[in-house]
Amino acid sequence: MSRSGIITFKGNPMTLLGEGLAVGSAAPDFTLHYFEGGLKTITKADLLGKPTIISVVPSLDTGVCQIQTKKFNQELAALGDSVNAVTVSCDLPFAQNRFCGAEEVKNMRVGSDYQTGDFGQAWGVMIDELKLHTRSVFVLSSDGTVTYSEIVPEVTNEPNYESALAALKQQL
Repeated sequence: MSRSGIITFKGNPMTLLGEGLAVGSAAPDFTLHYFEGGLKTITKADLLGKPTIISVVPSLDTGVCQIQTKKFNQELAALGDSVNAVTVSCDLPFAQNRFCGAEEVKNMRVGSDYQTGDFGQAWGVMIDELKLHTRSVFVLSSDGTVTYSEIVPEVTNEPNYESALAALKQQL
């Protein structure tokens, strides 16, 4: 399934693959990859038991994606290990690891959907024309239910940090 007219990239309409996630629905399963002394995986099952924020960005090599990741990293520091926090992109795990090291991103894990794009399609955030994820934020309850969902209408704009963080804190 594809959905048109939901987002734009620099004013140009784009098509999202997959169905959108409604608040109250179960988060789809996924496998993301990250680098920490070797390639490892993050799955939905790894996130159960704590509230989770998933910040989705097109690429950590772009300014707005860097701002989004650093802003959430900074804001989440006060919550410590009471929540899970993951930034998802299609960047290679090695590039994600390099960015996090250089920018001291320590309060969020990064997960790469580079191998299959399954996360992007299952979560309805894969931009068909670009084969990148659209900017979005999801909050999950400790049992994996979607409690907050934001697809940013213009990919080059930042998400609503305050709303996403308020939704996360409601889960504590």
